[in-house]
Amino acid sequence: MHSSGSRRSDAVTTGQGPVVGDESGVPGGALARTSAGDALTDLVLPVFELNGEFLAAAEAMTRPVGLTPAWWQVLGATLDEALPVAEIARRVGLGLARQSVQRVADLLVDRGWAVYADNPAHRRAKLLEPTPQGRRALRRLAAAQHEWADTVAGAVGEGELRRALATIRKVIDSSREYRDGRAIGGDAVP
Repeated sequence: MHSSGSRRSDAVTTGQGPVVGDESGVPGGALARTSAGDALTDLVLPVFELNGEFLAAAEAMTRPVGLTPAWWQVLGATLDEALPVAEIARRVGLGLARQSVQRVADLLVDRGWAVYADNPAHRRAKLLEPTPQGRRALRRLAAAQHEWADTVAGAVGEGELRRALATIRKVIDSSREYRDGRAIGGDAVP
């Protein structure tokens, strides 16, 4: 993928129509992307960079408390109510598999940040809930996150952030619709 700073000027990326060639998906052999497709492609690398920045900021906030960003995500999901690991994995999302959440939950319990409690709805699926130590850590993290969010948002501006959020949601929804349509049509896309 090419960023806007290194945009290629050949027909593959400039929307000038099909290019004759032997191999689909290779310059000289693929159909041209539209200018809208170029714009989406130009967005990909900065979004990855932003994700990396968010993770670095989370690391800087969690390190003084003794947690990691993943531990914070899992423990934070249980702040309002004790939850089974499978439900935490669904809520946390972000590609964390249930097994990964289970490993993090076990570490949180081993280190005293959380405990397992009986689940009246399901005998085998224990509920994870924060200990008093875990709740104190989450309060400290909330204060650090508020300071970070207020500082960054103040520099960017609320209106611009809300417009970016709306655009990001549209891109996510459109991509999911595309993948779902491909899966239904028989060309499953991971």
